[in-house]
Amino acid sequence: MTTLDHIPALRDAALAAVARAGSLADLEEARVAHLGRRSPLAEVLSGIGRLAPDQRGPVGKDANAARRAVEDALAARREALEAEEMGRLLAEDRADVTLPGDPHPQGALHLITQVRTEVEDVLLALGYAIADGPEIEDDRHNFTALNVPAGHPARSSSDTFYVAGHPDVALRPQTSPVQIRAMEAQQPPVYVISPGAVYRRDDVDATHSPMFHQLEGLAVDEGLSMAHLKGTLVHVARELLGQGIEYVLRPHFFPFTEPSVELYVRWTDRRGRAQWLELLGAGMVDPNVFAAVGYDPERWTGFAFGMGLDRIAMVRHGLPDLRLLFESDLRFLEQFA
Repeated sequence: MTTLDHIPALRDAALAAVARAGSLADLEEARVAHLGRRSPLAEVLSGIGRLAPDQRGPVGKDANAARRAVEDALAARREALEAEEMGRLLAEDRADVTLPGDPHPQGALHLITQVRTEVEDVLLALGYAIADGPEIEDDRHNFTALNVPAGHPARSSSDTFYVAGHPDVALRPQTSPVQIRAMEAQQPPVYVISPGAVYRRDDVDATHSPMFHQLEGLAVDEGLSMAHLKGTLVHVARELLGQGIEYVLRPHFFPFTEPSVELYVRWTDRRGRAQWLELLGAGMVDPNVFAAVGYDPERWTGFAFGMGLDRIAMVRHGLPDLRLLFESDLRFLEQFA
């Protein structure tokens, strides 16, 4: 059998091997065996130069045609095998749309954050702006500018957390320092609220904590009176706790307001007993505070108030113990999500 007669047999053997390939790995073996550098067809092509001149043309023509036929068959078989493999993968990864979806739990705002946001919304609607300040304050902003004299119990280390090595630097016992900073930064009229965490050396019990959350407000303008303060406090209490909330205003004393009052609301304790619970303190801004920030106390009047957000949450949701808000027990917190 001449070389020319041998080419169809080589082609047919290659095409058969390609057709039998059941995987891409089998197909690659067939390619190497029938088109590789050491394959019989490759040897025919490389030996054309050694043939008689009258055989080179026919052998080269038939050998190249055979090679192209095998290459075309390889390409077609590879495409078919890849499609089969893709189909198999898709079948294995197929999602059953009738099955229930995987749950993706969503978080929720903490109850104190919810209350703070609601109080902010009520006061923003009255025209107040939100102000912020540092939680570690100097003596001027914590006490002096707020008309708290030397020797006042609030300055005592038994009431206030001082920073070690810095006797004039302490954790703010209220957010009133933010009011001082707001007045230092602008001229009247001023209408700001200052929510945030505050720190006092209180014993932990059902209604007290050494760290709690306040929201204070300050209004400075011409002609503000105690009537404006009472109207604001009652409006806020009714918006947050209901129009039928029982409240009472009692005289009190704060160094930075004169006259001063406290707002009490009805609250039921853990034993089911109804009693009055202090919700906030307030009063007309003392002229000495205006003088400390450069305001003319003969022209400007104002009022300030500070409320405990934690206590509002207690009254609003009937919570018997403040500590529930800080224990991070999801069984409790999820009730308000």
